[in-house]
Amino acid sequence: MDRPNKNVARGEATRSQLLAIATRMFAEHGYEDTSIEAVLREAGVSRGSLYHHFASKEVLFEAVAEEVETSVGAQTFAAAAEAAADGPVAALRAGAVAWIRLAGDPVVRRILLIDAPSVLGWEKWRAMEEHHALGGIKMTLQVVVEEGKLRPELADTLAHVLLASMNEVALLVARAQDKETAMKDGADAIDELMQRLFT
Repeated sequence: MDRPNKNVARGEATRSQLLAIATRMFAEHGYEDTSIEAVLREAGVSRGSLYHHFASKEVLFEAVAEEVETSVGAQTFAAAAEAAADGPVAALRAGAVAWIRLAGDPVVRRILLIDAPSVLGWEKWRAMEEHHALGGIKMTLQVVVEEGKLRPELADTLAHVLLASMNEVALLVARAQDKETAMKDGADAIDELMQRLFT
């Protein structure tokens, strides 16, 4: 009776181990310079075991990117929720600044901002971004609409504009030599944008 549960648990543990190792390797070496063989060696599992969970290197990378994106989404949402008591604009700003700061993280930078658009293709990468970030921005803008600070018909389009702006700033931070200055300038630019839009 117990064996299927043990097998499932073992399978989940192997999958988690592969994801953790692949995340570190993709972040350190990039997609192109990370081989399946290197992941297998580090994990100490067979090729069949890896392919049981991930049909290809690209599928493994997509799973890694999804995990990193989920973590980023949780952290930006938490920052926005913490600031929500000061109003929806403060929540938007806090979420945006959290995302800009996270763009300085080597794992986020390499996996989500540098490799994901080319490995997954722009459309799939964009869909992942929208799934995690766009919904939260739209919900927050709905509160801005209810407060009379935004015309309802503009909310959906503006959500896309804000996401694009935040992603551009995140890319600037990711590529900057001086990340601290880039993060500060990015946060200041987002502040300025929010003030001009909503005050």
